[in-house]
Amino acid sequence: MTKLSTILLALVFFAPRVFSQSVIKGASLENKEVRQYSKAEWDITLTAAWQNPYSQDDIALDMLVTAPSGKKLIVPCYYVDGASGSRSHWKVRFLPQEKGRYKYRFALKQKDHTTTADTHSFAAKPSVAPAANAQAASRGILHLKDDWGFVFDNGQSFRGIGENICWESRSRDDSKFFPGLNEDSIKYNYERMLPLLVAHGGNFFRTWMCRWNLPIDWKSGFNNNRYKPSNEYFNPSAVAKLDRLVDLCDSLGLHMMLTLGPGAYLQSEGGVATSSADFFVNPAAKQKYRDRLRYIVARWGYSPAIGAWEFFNEVDNVQFGNRTSPIKAAVIVQWHDEMSAYMKQLDPYGHLVTTSISHRDLAGLDNLAHIDFNQKHIYRATRTIPATIVAYTRNFGKPYVIGEFSYEWDWNKNFDDFAAGMDADFKRGLWYGLFSPTPILPMSWWWEYFDKRGTDVYIKNVRQMLDRMMKAGQGSFDSVKVAFSNDSVEHYAVRCGTETYIYLHNLTNSPAAVPDLSATEIYDCETGTYLSPGKLELKPNQDIILIKRAP
Repeated sequence: MTKLSTILLALVFFAPRVFSQSVIKGASLENKEVRQYSKAEWDITLTAAWQNPYSQDDIALDMLVTAPSGKKLIVPCYYVDGASGSRSHWKVRFLPQEKGRYKYRFALKQKDHTTTADTHSFAAKPSVAPAANAQAASRGILHLKDDWGFVFDNGQSFRGIGENICWESRSRDDSKFFPGLNEDSIKYNYERMLPLLVAHGGNFFRTWMCRWNLPIDWKSGFNNNRYKPSNEYFNPSAVAKLDRLVDLCDSLGLHMMLTLGPGAYLQSEGGVATSSADFFVNPAAKQKYRDRLRYIVARWGYSPAIGAWEFFNEVDNVQFGNRTSPIKAAVIVQWHDEMSAYMKQLDPYGHLVTTSISHRDLAGLDNLAHIDFNQKHIYRATRTIPATIVAYTRNFGKPYVIGEFSYEWDWNKNFDDFAAGMDADFKRGLWYGLFSPTPILPMSWWWEYFDKRGTDVYIKNVRQMLDRMMKAGQGSFDSVKVAFSNDSVEHYAVRCGTETYIYLHNLTNSPAAVPDLSATEIYDCETGTYLSPGKLELKPNQDIILIKRAP
């Protein structure tokens, strides 16, 4: 045998056989018809060898799509079940953002080798509103418009109004005064809270992925009996719950800021990082997080219910988790720069991307190119909301959102001792947001407490005015100044089309005179009704809106 023959024989018998055995067996479209802005889903069967089907460095299946406009999309697929080296089941969920005929094919990548399947096509019919729920009409994904609002794929403007509903009830709540309230699983679940939010006028909320809520990558220790322990890579009960949540929001026409968090990143939780500081710099931890993002986008990225991906809740508190040795801000900012750029590359639909701080700014975080809007949380300082929004918007040239606010943050205090202050603050924060250049009105915390008091019903009053302003200006808002000299009355003004809206709030416990501003209508914020025009005196702490029409 020649030397060359020996080498060739060795290559045949001893070289890895992964790639030669990797075959895409077939794919079937599950929909009877495909509609623009609605989910289309394929089942894919393939044969391939891997060590971890959730690691894209090991194996990655994508659907390569050419839209009717010619736009090229790479849509990640996700593993469902099956063993390495034999038949396995995968899925892809896709949202057509255009109507017309699409071409697609599947590509399986392992290391430097890619296997592709034949090209097929499907037609996406124009979107239609579901007959049972006009609120849930298909409009597509939310994108940046301006400082005041977002815009759907179909061109319709949007401003978010709602509250935090960051988790369902826990098995054991750590509240000093309200554990029984917050452990009430009959009341505090998505199936009750989210339809109520919509009934109250809400169209947006914020919710977390963490150990006790939507814990897709935790094995056990949930403090929540909705989830079952599992050694699987992604927890099946948590994945099923997030599937259900997304479907519920889609049916309600509701949009969420999904706070992704770091996941189960520590070695003790099944991750690879040794500490919070290590999480931000460890290459293996970063890659594991990218794999997590890929699965999340592949499984739930198709949904218009995803109003925004939020990387961290209050990342400055993570930074100072160890107060004697805080993580360098530059390290956290670099991580966000990398992950936001990756998310923009990964997400074929262009969902909004954000993160949040509590109260400590991290130099450079508000300047990142792939973070669409910035956020902070404000407690015990609701009156600062308008000035804060204006300052950050001006300084960094992108929209600003108050992701949490409230009269009090300290869970060790009895809110019932100052319940009237809690309620008034809840209401005023919404009005401040309505008259400030922000695409999502400030979102209150303490959802169980405000549900118990019925305070959240007040969202209706603000939504009524928001809808009128959106209609009058066709989604456009402009801050305007009005001549007003009474220091005891706080005021903000906005022009929407041919109408000017002037918000007045009496800061004192005494009546305050309102000068003649030639208003054609007067809206009583507390009752949600219109008053007769004429001479007016504001009651103590009362707020109203004067409406003027251009001649």
